[in-house]
Amino acid sequence: MSKYHKLEAKSVQELKDIANRLRVHSITATQTAKSGHPTSCSSMAEIMSVLFFHTMRYKVSAPRDPSSDRFVLSKGHAAPILYAAWAEAGLFPISDLQNLRKFDSDLEGHPTPRLNFVDVGTGSLGQGLSIAAGMAFVGKKYDKASYRVYCLIGDGESAEGSIWEAINFSSYYKLDNLCLIIDVNRLGQSEPAPLAHQLDVYQKRLEAFGWNAIIVDGHSIEELVKGFHVAATTKDKPTALVAKTFKGKNFPNIEDLENWHGKPLGDKADAVVQHLKTLIKNQGPLSIHPQKPLKDDAPQVNISNIKLSSPPNYKLGESIATRQAYGNAIAKVAENNPRVIALDGDMKNSTFSEKIKKVDPNRFVECFIAEQNLVGVAIGAACRDRTVAFVSTFATFLTRAFDQIRMGAISQTNVNFVGSHCGISIGEDGPSQMGLEDLALFRAVPGSTIFYPADAVSVERAVEIAANTKGICFIRTNRPPTNVIYANDQVFEIGKGHILKKSNNDKVLVIGAGVTLQEALIAANDLAKNGVNVRVFDPFTIKPIDKDAIIKHGREVGGRIITVEDHYSEGGIGDAVLSAVAEERDFVVKKLAVTEVPRSGPTAVLLDTYGISSKHVVKAVQEILKL
Repeated sequence: MSKYHKLEAKSVQELKDIANRLRVHSITATQTAKSGHPTSCSSMAEIMSVLFFHTMRYKVSAPRDPSSDRFVLSKGHAAPILYAAWAEAGLFPISDLQNLRKFDSDLEGHPTPRLNFVDVGTGSLGQGLSIAAGMAFVGKKYDKASYRVYCLIGDGESAEGSIWEAINFSSYYKLDNLCLIIDVNRLGQSEPAPLAHQLDVYQKRLEAFGWNAIIVDGHSIEELVKGFHVAATTKDKPTALVAKTFKGKNFPNIEDLENWHGKPLGDKADAVVQHLKTLIKNQGPLSIHPQKPLKDDAPQVNISNIKLSSPPNYKLGESIATRQAYGNAIAKVAENNPRVIALDGDMKNSTFSEKIKKVDPNRFVECFIAEQNLVGVAIGAACRDRTVAFVSTFATFLTRAFDQIRMGAISQTNVNFVGSHCGISIGEDGPSQMGLEDLALFRAVPGSTIFYPADAVSVERAVEIAANTKGICFIRTNRPPTNVIYANDQVFEIGKGHILKKSNNDKVLVIGAGVTLQEALIAANDLAKNGVNVRVFDPFTIKPIDKDAIIKHGREVGGRIITVEDHYSEGGIGDAVLSAVAEERDFVVKKLAVTEVPRSGPTAVLLDTYGISSKHVVKAVQEILKL
């Protein structure tokens, strides 16, 4: 460890002064807003002062410079003090802090990337450390750069399991460029946090997970400075500062008292502000300069125009699972761009994400069976456009991480999700393994794009398109093999479907995807033998769905549409189609979907039992023609 140089008394006092100035700003901003969390800000004031005005290296003029240190405020309700720190650093006028929580201000109640100094949205507690771990993983493994990642969490949110998933991940990968700060201020929202001020328990738990854990007085400038120095010089393990703090620190008659969470100080504000001002020795401009020199060693990265290294190469009629074709595709885009990475939750030999390891084993990130952390790490890895991240696992297990996915949308992330083993078609594994809610989940995510490729050709193109698409993408893949129905040179676009079977006297439009599209084609052929022609449509993307094509072809068959999907009835393809034709006259949509919790069994038996096999498509056509 390099030698620690104790701060001069003048510097210590200036950092104390900054901490109290940050407290004042947090109070006045929340007073103006008539809402907010000034006491939660106050407990971390010295931490913010030391980080932003002594320890961290960053450019005020370019907060997201690739070589700068990263800071993730996981306890996002303390946003006012984050804003105050950047204002004191000179990024924007201090007077702007009075716009906190106003509708036309980006200084929202919790941080979002609408602000150029915020990488991710936080506030749904327990997620920040996973994101910080993703950033640190990229910094250590791919960028091989000097920047460090700091994440501040509250003691209350340390009860979240996702925090401990991230702690486990970070120590496993020896992320010594990651520093966690736990603001142990004792008090939660409605009562004391579980461990209160038992700092030794936090320390022992962290050490048991392989961390370097240091107990510090979170209001001592000297202890914080030294703690961050130790963190920066500790190798092969991440460091956590377990900081003993007090909620409402330096707020007379409020400090360390319950029932002050999430409240402006009201009629006590003026007296508290006046008291804080008496603690500030230097009322003038800062002599400490917030901007530390960077080591500009993060490499330039280009993640645009990513292509398959070679086009799809399949034979029409060949039987191959789309999950397997996903593995082929992730390897191909990885060959084309060194910043494509694959993350998985110990399912790599089932999702076929492991195929990327043949291109470069370092670009596969095993996150083990911890899906919330898996998603959080991917969001962190994608920050500042450092990687193109593909997250894969069974589609049903992504439901466990819905909050992380939801927050990913708020964070404007570009993570691509791949859910395999969707629906009852997986067979004997049974309902716990069947993704039957995933389309509904991702359809509800703002700005998401949902691909449901029908065959190997279309899944390769879906991966290629997703790699270049902003926002959250979801690609749904099947466990059982399906026939190749597209030529290798077929062109695919977001929001554009394809007619696979058509005649001049079609009576019904049948819309399916994946396994059920194959069933629809079988049903169409069976119906044609009896003189009934139906049109079969593959939407390719479920969101956005090809509304114009559905309306056009629906009109041409007399407004009769049948949807068939390996998904629960709510929120899937049927509902997407209903939304597409909702404002059209003379349409009727009949939905075939799974309507109850299924059970184990062979694929063919399950498709038939739960009403989505070709036989049931034939029956539905016969019924809709009677209407």
